[in-house]
Amino acid sequence: MSGLPPSVRPPSPDRLREIAAKHYLELSDEEVAQFRDVIEQTLEVHEWLDEMHPRQSRASHTTRDPGYKPRASEDPGNAYVTKCDVEGATDGPLSGYSIGLKDNIAVRGVELTCGSKLLEGYVPSTDATVVHRLLDAGGTITAKLNMTEFGVSHLSATGPISNPRDENYHAGSSSAGPAAAVVNGDVDVALGTDGGGSIRVPSAWSGCVGHHPTYGLVPSEGVVGGNAGTLSCVGPLARSVRDCALALEVIADDHRRRRSVPTEFTNPTDVLDEGVDDVTIGVVEEGFAEADPSIEEATRDAIDTLSDEGASVAELSIPWHSDAWYVQVALMIEETAGRVRTEYVGHGTKGHYDVQLADAFGRARRAQADDLPARLKFSVLMGQYLADEYYGRYYAKAQNLRSEVTEAYRDALADVDVLAMPTTPKPAGEISETEARIEQQSLKPVIYSNTKPFNATGHPATSVPCSSTTDDLPVGLMLVGARFDDATPLRVAHAYQRASEHGFGG
Repeated sequence: MSGLPPSVRPPSPDRLREIAAKHYLELSDEEVAQFRDVIEQTLEVHEWLDEMHPRQSRASHTTRDPGYKPRASEDPGNAYVTKCDVEGATDGPLSGYSIGLKDNIAVRGVELTCGSKLLEGYVPSTDATVVHRLLDAGGTITAKLNMTEFGVSHLSATGPISNPRDENYHAGSSSAGPAAAVVNGDVDVALGTDGGGSIRVPSAWSGCVGHHPTYGLVPSEGVVGGNAGTLSCVGPLARSVRDCALALEVIADDHRRRRSVPTEFTNPTDVLDEGVDDVTIGVVEEGFAEADPSIEEATRDAIDTLSDEGASVAELSIPWHSDAWYVQVALMIEETAGRVRTEYVGHGTKGHYDVQLADAFGRARRAQADDLPARLKFSVLMGQYLADEYYGRYYAKAQNLRSEVTEAYRDALADVDVLAMPTTPKPAGEISETEARIEQQSLKPVIYSNTKPFNATGHPATSVPCSSTTDDLPVGLMLVGARFDDATPLRVAHAYQRASEHGFGG
C-alpha cells in the first residue's frame, strides 16, 4: 500500500455493535474485538481499491457546451433543466436531429439533477450507453429535460411541468419534460424512462408518441436507478412514430450486441410501411373498465380506423389485467426503498456503476434527507417497514406472481398480434396548489392501471395520440406487443398515424 493514513477506517466498538443490532446480533466484548481485528485486515482490499482507477468510458464527441438553465420567459412550461449543445458524429441516421434527455440520463460534462435540488451541481464524468449511441448516430443533444423529483410525485423541484396543450394541466408523470419539449417542437426526439407508465402517460396527456421498449432491450448503464430495479427502462418519445422507431433502433441492443435479445428481433423501421392487413388487434375489455367516456370514445374510434385500414379486431378479456397493477406496485415500493438505500446505483447487476453518483447522492441524502419529496419518503418508509417486519415476503410473492401475469398476456398474444386499450383511462390532471401535500402523493392506480402491468411483465407498448377529450386534452391509444416484438405495436401505431389527422404520419 501507499503508506499514507488509511482512507477506510475500521468501525469503533460502539459502531460495530450498532451494525450488529441492525441484523439482530448481540456481540460479546470478545467477539467485538475479534471482528474488529478481522475487519481491519480485510480493509486492505478497500485500500487497494482506493488506489485503483477504473478505465473511464471513451471520450468521443468532445465538442460540448454544458449549457445553462433557461429563464421562465424562455421556458414557460418548466420543461427544461439545461439547454446545452453536445454534438455527435457528422453523419448517421440521426444526423440533423435535436435530442432531449430526461434529466436522469448522464451526459458527460452536463449537470444532472433528477429534478431535485439535492443533486444540483452534480456533473457526470461519463456518458450513459444510450448517449454514446445517439451521438455515434449523428444526433445532437440540445436539452436535459425536467422530470418529477426522482421520478415520483407530480412535481419537479422547480414546480409543475405544464401541459403543452393547456398550461393549467400537468404534462404527465416523471418523463413530463421530454413529452412537453417534443410536442412544443423544442426537440425532434427525446428519451425518457418508464417504471410504471412514465413515458406512456406523458405521451398520452401531452399528445406525442411514446414507446416503452421490451424490458432488457435498451441498456440502462448511466441512467440513475438503472442498475437498481427490475421495472424501469429507457425509451423514446417523438411527434411521429417513424422518428420514435428510428430512435429505438439507435439505442437498442440487438442480437449482435447482446445475446439476451432474440436473433429474430426485427428493426421497426424495416416494417413500418407494411400496413395492417395481416394484423389482428385484441381489444382488452378490462382496459376500458374505468375510462372516462370521451377517452373510451376516442380510443374505440382509433381502433375502428385501424379496422378500416384492414386490421382484424377481436374483443377479448384478460382477467389478470384488473389486478396486475398490484404486482407492479408491490415490486416498486420495495425496489424504490432499495434504490435509495444503495444510493441509486444498486447492487448485484453487471455493467457500469456510477461511483461519482453514489458519493454525490449519499452525501446529499445524509445532509438533506428531509428535502426529499413526500412520495419518495413514503416509499422509503413503507419499503423498509415491509422488509424489516415481513422479511421480504410480499416482494417475493409479487415476483412469483409476476410470471403468472406475464403468462396471461403471453397467452392472449398467442391469438392476436397486439393488445389495444386507452394508454390511461383518465385525462391530464389539473395543476393544484396542494400538489406537495403527502395525501396528494397517492398511488392513483386508475391513472396507471393500464400502464403498470407491462412494467411488471416487460412487454413493449406504444402510446399514439388519437383525438382529444371534450376539454380538448390529448388522448393516447396504447398498443402492446409480444416481448421483443417492438416492431409490431410501432407498425400498427404508424398505420393509425398515417390514416388519421392526429399526430404526424411521417
